[in-house]
Amino acid sequence: MKENLLNHEEKRKLLDVAESAIENALNGGPLHPPALAGLPPRLAQPGASFVTLTQGGRLRGCIGSLEPVRPLAEDTHRNALAAAFRDPRFPPLAAHEWPRTDVEVSVLSPPEPLPYESLDDLIRKLSPEMGLVLEHPRGRATYLPQVWQQLPDPERFLASLAQKAGLSPSVYADPATRLAFYTVEKFTRRDLA
Repeated sequence: MKENLLNHEEKRKLLDVAESAIENALNGGPLHPPALAGLPPRLAQPGASFVTLTQGGRLRGCIGSLEPVRPLAEDTHRNALAAAFRDPRFPPLAAHEWPRTDVEVSVLSPPEPLPYESLDDLIRKLSPEMGLVLEHPRGRATYLPQVWQQLPDPERFLASLAQKAGLSPSVYADPATRLAFYTVEKFTRRDLA
């Protein structure tokens, strides 16, 4: 991802897309994605994003995509609406909450396989710059690299990821388990000031 960093204007536009989507929904406005013609060309290319909402540093919603299947601006628009109104962990965002809600956009690099021989080998390969995708026939989950801030211990990080997928930590010993990693470029309004 480092070789394809977004510039300041592209980041600002993506934040505009995310915030406008939520504001329009709260105000009964249009919910259609932004016109790609009015955006920087990179935002019209396929991309994967997550939109994270926080209030006072506490999670209030986080939804995203792992694969680039639609234009990045459209993906960010959809994920902003989903984070605000369809994250199953939270009630839909109310208008009175919006002024104290911070929006963070994360643009993901394509996931790459993370093969490992054992749990110890896996732990050696992990780093806080990595987002991780756990795939198993009985469940799937991901954690953005930002989760390392709350779970800096690799064993706890892996156990929590397994739990999020509805699995036990022993899943990492199962040959049916597949892991992939990705990096993110994340930004908020404060980052662009």
